[in-house]
Amino acid sequence: MTKKHVHSVTVSTLSDPLPSVAAKTKKTHSVWREYVKSRYLFVMLLPVIIWYAIFAYGPIYGIQLAFKEFHILDGINGSPWVGMENFKYLFFQSPDFWLVMKNTVLLSLYHIVFGFPAPIILAILFNEIRYDLFKRIAQALTYLPHFLSWVVLSGIMFIILSPTTGVVNYVMAAFGLEPIYFLGDQNYFRFTLVISAIWKEIGWGTIIYLAALVSIDTQLYEAAIMDGANRWKQTLHITLPCLLPTIAIMFIFRVGGILDAGFDQVLNLYTPGVFSVGDIIDTFVYRMGISQMQFSLTTAMGLFKNVIAFALVLLTNYLVKRSGQEGLI
Repeated sequence: MTKKHVHSVTVSTLSDPLPSVAAKTKKTHSVWREYVKSRYLFVMLLPVIIWYAIFAYGPIYGIQLAFKEFHILDGINGSPWVGMENFKYLFFQSPDFWLVMKNTVLLSLYHIVFGFPAPIILAILFNEIRYDLFKRIAQALTYLPHFLSWVVLSGIMFIILSPTTGVVNYVMAAFGLEPIYFLGDQNYFRFTLVISAIWKEIGWGTIIYLAALVSIDTQLYEAAIMDGANRWKQTLHITLPCLLPTIAIMFIFRVGGILDAGFDQVLNLYTPGVFSVGDIIDTFVYRMGISQMQFSLTTAMGLFKNVIAFALVLLTNYLVKRSGQEGLI
């Protein structure tokens, strides 16, 4: 190698890192310029960050109550540690824990089996409507119950389901049937909860699926029509397969919330006569925490519930990915 070549290699070797550092510096400045350019968007995001910091991440500090015997006068830090005693009491000594666990799981399974497919079916039906005015009116009517709180809806349901003056029992009596106290009979209470939850949320749940339906390539339907496929076969072989990724993601979220059986709904609709079939984890925590001030036990219950939900999300995500669909992670 000549002296000239050696000098050239040496210079190039020494000078290579300089453009790299300069490029990184330039990239950093470019990123900061983008941040500065979008500063007003970050200002708009600030209230959301503050809300999550206060109400989502701040309460994590109180998880330690699950492992303490909380004394309100001593505070969280001054209360003595008891280890796993609160969990042992819940699992082995509490007379109500396994009952509310059973009720919660059963109600959630009913919601998954009957409530989860409902917005999918309704979204497909909306997608088949060709009259835009009728479609908009139907969508608005199905969305409306979502914006009413369960406090309002529970009052309406108590009126229309009353065994003496309710319109439902009035119609049943016209057909010679005996009146039923849907909200006070243990045999019908869970059924009433599931049907009313579907009625309230089915319209709102269609929004995501309708957005997914809009993204389906219309050429697929045109090719199916050319092959002689009717509407049912188009739905079966085009619409549903294209919806599967969205369905998989929503299913993961739904299974992760299997221990959430609808606190607002149950709290406003149940009565002492249906506690044995309607009392769920959230209402149990509410009674124990607010009425009896058993903060350590209720924190242990909440922590147990969140751990189970997290584990179910990971398990469902794994199974969905194994089936060939996209998961969350």
